[in-house]
Amino acid sequence: MVVNRRSLDVMPIVDEVLKRAATVPGADAYTDEDAEPGYPNEVALGEISLSNELVLHVLEMKTTRPAPTLEGVDRQFAQAVRTADEVLAEFDAMLLPTGMHPWMDPMRETRVWPHDYSPVYNTFNRIFDCRGHGWSNLQAAHLNLPFHIDQDTPASEFGRLHAAIRVLLPFMPALSASTPMMDGRLTGVMDNRLEVYRTNSAKVPQAAGLVIPEPVFTKAEYETEILGEIYKAYAPHDPEGVLKHEWANSRGAIARFMRDTIEVRVLDVQECPKADGAIVSAITSVIRGLVEGRIGDLEALKRREVGPLHAQLLATIRDAERAEVLDVSLAKELGWRGSGPPTLPELWQSLVEASLPAGPRPAWYSPLMIILGEGSLARRITKAVGVSASRSQVHDVYAHLAACLHDNEMFRG
Repeated sequence: MVVNRRSLDVMPIVDEVLKRAATVPGADAYTDEDAEPGYPNEVALGEISLSNELVLHVLEMKTTRPAPTLEGVDRQFAQAVRTADEVLAEFDAMLLPTGMHPWMDPMRETRVWPHDYSPVYNTFNRIFDCRGHGWSNLQAAHLNLPFHIDQDTPASEFGRLHAAIRVLLPFMPALSASTPMMDGRLTGVMDNRLEVYRTNSAKVPQAAGLVIPEPVFTKAEYETEILGEIYKAYAPHDPEGVLKHEWANSRGAIARFMRDTIEVRVLDVQECPKADGAIVSAITSVIRGLVEGRIGDLEALKRREVGPLHAQLLATIRDAERAEVLDVSLAKELGWRGSGPPTLPELWQSLVEASLPAGPRPAWYSPLMIILGEGSLARRITKAVGVSASRSQVHDVYAHLAACLHDNEMFRG
């Protein structure tokens, strides 16, 4: 999020920031044909691109092209953060990490992107009123994992990948929760971003469902049972079909058949690219192990219904790494070999270890061990803010987090 360097209040200036970023040496700006001249919606800074989002205080960062490996991507993002902060300094602004702003008032401070993509954003705003935490005060780390469909069967790469991702989703906030604060206070929920995200489209409940995708494992089933139901639900609110696209699906993982990926959307942004990289690399390693049949029992996992997985997700949203594993048999189907129920850090460490080849551990392993050993970022923020959670203490903690982002360093409290 773009915030004032001193007050840390949000600043709705991303359109002007992108306009200025387009003048950075080597930058490559892109503007839609029908857009207002001079306001790009995307600026490539080498391997990382900056782009707009729904609201004017959120700056999206993404790989310019699909990355063949996650190795080194965190360093590319770290460089892009430093470049963006140099541009933002001209506006007396900087970037603030984590998945939510701790005291933003979305009813008062929301400004929707007014330029090239505004018909889509205006449609969302008309249907849902985007002046809410679940629309305007959230930052997610999206992980896109590719698949290849040769034959549209449940055994296809898409079917196996979708099966692996959907059963891991309920456990992911144990690693990624970073949002214990909302409206200026500690709420007692570790992942407030996901808590508000899961209900932000309640007016069209089919859009997000129960966040956990339904157990469908072919493209044909997915387009009929998930996307088809979403489009039908939107139709009375969107007769022009502006939102009739696969990105209107708001589940925690969505199939993007236009680019043959599944996009994981339940991960909060962390304090720095090093931490984000550790989390997405660990998750990807475990998913690969499941898809390749090296860990877990994927055929048994395919039979898991939405309801119990949703119950586990709710528990993990609330308590992050301290949530109870509600079903030991699910943990065993994932690959847990202990005699009793694991803690979530124990489960994740066992799955990561089983998914990795023998030999030296990758660079992301050390920051992952900080998360598993010291707790999610939400837990570390809660400890640093303290029981009183005064505005000055919260400000100091989040200023420290902003410094961690700029320096690509883990937050240790």
